[in-house]
Amino acid sequence: MTPAAFRAGTAAPSAAGAWGILGGTFDPPHYAHLAIAEQARDALGLAGVLFVPAPVPPHKLDRRITPVEHRVAMVELATADNPAFHVSRIEVDREGPSYTVDTVERLLADPPRPWDPDAGLVFILSVEALIGLETWHEPARLLAECRLAVVPRRGYPVSPLHWIAEHFPGREDRILVLDGPDLGHSASGIRDRAAAGRSIRYLVPPEVEAYIRAHGLYGAGG
Repeated sequence: MTPAAFRAGTAAPSAAGAWGILGGTFDPPHYAHLAIAEQARDALGLAGVLFVPAPVPPHKLDRRITPVEHRVAMVELATADNPAFHVSRIEVDREGPSYTVDTVERLLADPPRPWDPDAGLVFILSVEALIGLETWHEPARLLAECRLAVVPRRGYPVSPLHWIAEHFPGREDRILVLDGPDLGHSASGIRDRAAAGRSIRYLVPPEVEAYIRAHGLYGAGG
């Protein structure tokens, strides 16, 4: 079975031992982020998942974003109880906009422990993010450096393999398609609820909820 034909629940020996990368703004990190990372780890046999908060996402330069140290702290709280999850400051400590391909190449050149660089990297993203891949910085180079694990997103009934075949022909073998989880959480919706004083319980881990309240993030009361 080739990586392109993979579905969750079947063997994927070509990904076993690789490390997953889950990048994002994490403003705030929520249960969908954690579920996506854990299901990708389990289904693909990943050695672990590296959460990579972005300080200045290039596609969100026009949006007010919570200071990065708050976001890093929340990701650390959210992932603390899973020994397979690690948080990297590789983009936080780099000046300027963060490009995924640069991060991947830096990780390959100087891998963090205990990752075995020969096992490779799998970048985890939603199908919504995938259909914007052409707008990313040097997407062809990214596909050459790592594989992509694509998870569904409610409202985006796109076939990842067909999309890649159309827009990046010959690169279908770089795609791993997961069956789920298909969760409806969104960071913007959580921010709106917090700002309105509504409950965000069961949308984010308790430690993240407490942090948001304690620091008055998103207009939430302390």
